[in-house]
Amino acid sequence: MTLGTNWLDHYREIWLADFEYRQPDGDKPEPHCIVAIEHRTDRTVRLWSDDLFSMPSPPFPIGDDVLFVAFFASADLNCFRVLGWPMPQRILDLYAEFKNHTNGYYGLSEKPNLLIALQYFGLSGIEAVEKKSMRDIAIRGGPFTEQEKQDLLEYCESDVIALRQLLTVMSPHLEPQALLRGRYMVAVSSMEMTGTPIDVVTYRRLVKHREPIRKILVERDGAQYGVFEGDTFKLDRFERWVEQKGLPWPRLESGRLDAKDETFKLMSVAYPEVSKLRELRKLLSKLKTLHLTIGGDGRNRCMLSPFGTKTGRNAPSTTKFIFGLPKALRCLIKPTEGQAIAYIDCAQQEFAIAGVLSEDETMKAAYEAGDAYLMSGKQLGIIPPDGTKESHPRERSQVKLCTLGAQYGMGSVSLARQLKEPEIVGRQLLQLHRETYPKFWKWSNETSNLGLLGCSLSTVYGWRYHYDPKVKPNPRTLINFPIQAAGAEILRFACSLATERGIMVCCPIHDAVVVEGPVESINDVAAATQECFVKAARDVLDGFELRSEAKIVKYPDRFEDEDGIETWNEIMQLLDEIETEEVFLGQKGIEGNTI
Repeated sequence: MTLGTNWLDHYREIWLADFEYRQPDGDKPEPHCIVAIEHRTDRTVRLWSDDLFSMPSPPFPIGDDVLFVAFFASADLNCFRVLGWPMPQRILDLYAEFKNHTNGYYGLSEKPNLLIALQYFGLSGIEAVEKKSMRDIAIRGGPFTEQEKQDLLEYCESDVIALRQLLTVMSPHLEPQALLRGRYMVAVSSMEMTGTPIDVVTYRRLVKHREPIRKILVERDGAQYGVFEGDTFKLDRFERWVEQKGLPWPRLESGRLDAKDETFKLMSVAYPEVSKLRELRKLLSKLKTLHLTIGGDGRNRCMLSPFGTKTGRNAPSTTKFIFGLPKALRCLIKPTEGQAIAYIDCAQQEFAIAGVLSEDETMKAAYEAGDAYLMSGKQLGIIPPDGTKESHPRERSQVKLCTLGAQYGMGSVSLARQLKEPEIVGRQLLQLHRETYPKFWKWSNETSNLGLLGCSLSTVYGWRYHYDPKVKPNPRTLINFPIQAAGAEILRFACSLATERGIMVCCPIHDAVVVEGPVESINDVAAATQECFVKAARDVLDGFELRSEAKIVKYPDRFEDEDGIETWNEIMQLLDEIETEEVFLGQKGIEGNTI
């Protein structure tokens, strides 16, 4: 079986592989077996865990002249790490490449599996029912009967054979940039295995007493909004609150208020009271089903779901991942004794990316001035040259809303509503923005038109968004895709560099990462990570450098989000009160029984 004449032919060997394993929530995987097939020669390896744990390296070569192929490679690489094996030097992940090949097409899952990929190309794979049966056995774990071992090996081999078919049919569509995405899966594996340190004692206290905490929060904080019935958010009550506040809230085609969290997030930029309600709503919801996946070593681990969004961002579970929780609950992050963490954040990243992609020198200059929104206000003429963030907070906020709105395709009516101003103010502000950044607007319009005309959009390293005639393109999606996708590419490169340089990366968060190291060297670790972001931005943005900020947290302190610390402190006070009352009632009960 050959691949034809393309870049894959340069590899001496091409090995396709798959593991079967069990992985309890929050813990590392427990490999059961592996099957690997060399693509050209049919050489096949079938090994059970007894043999795997005695091997210092994989049973096939992994040098830079050999290509390792998998579907969702991070899962297999996690097994490599548990076994103590070195990482393959060249990786092709057909999950990432299938996502890239079909990104934007109608009717396809955001997280396609191997069976979906096979069906897309008209290939057959193991039936879903049989696949579930085998996965159930793997998840159950040992001890296994000899027949179960044989069945799991055959099931595993069937997936590798299917993977081989997928490689054959996809090979004409694959480009060398695929190796960059495969490289990122090594970093994903490292982050998933590292995890984020959690204050487990406090977490367990929260889980135990979450219902009384929720009840008190609704009574204390929810009463001022009047949008809850019991602890349930009610849309009709929310509509009355919106009308009382005079908020220009977006509506769905049905006429109902749009209650999606993304809408709350957008409205929060303009209205602080919405931000507080959003956090309370999220907090009540998350406390109800609080289930962080925490391993026996006290670290939050979950599947990071790389390439899980159209823009190529990670999409981890919002219930299992610590940064999917409300900001107050992120205070559960706490380094272990002798250790520290650093939160590295690329501030105002999207503003800079928009300026670079559009080649708008004025916009780039605003970013390079240090505070992009403040300088933008000066460039637009609504903040004086000597103005500061403290002296002109309202004007800076208006510019921020206008800039974000421009990047998301917001019109003057929507902008004016968010500014709480007449429509003419929104129109004038957008006009000033157009006159100040003409290259950005030209690029933005051309990008939208290309997408509307049926052209695929692509990042510099080949992450694509495809036009599908069955889907009515959303101009906002088309405008925003290049900016967010470039940001995702920068994050991937930075995580790859940091991992390869031996930095302990705990997790990625859109345009930020959490890294860990000893207390005495955490400043050096943070600086080295920031260098990785600088290098990654240069590669993606044609030499342009992004700045980042490092927030250091040393043991015994905990991570604090400034927008969530007040609520966290309130929750901790409630927790203490509830536990004190519990102890008092318990003692009173004992005394009563004694009497």
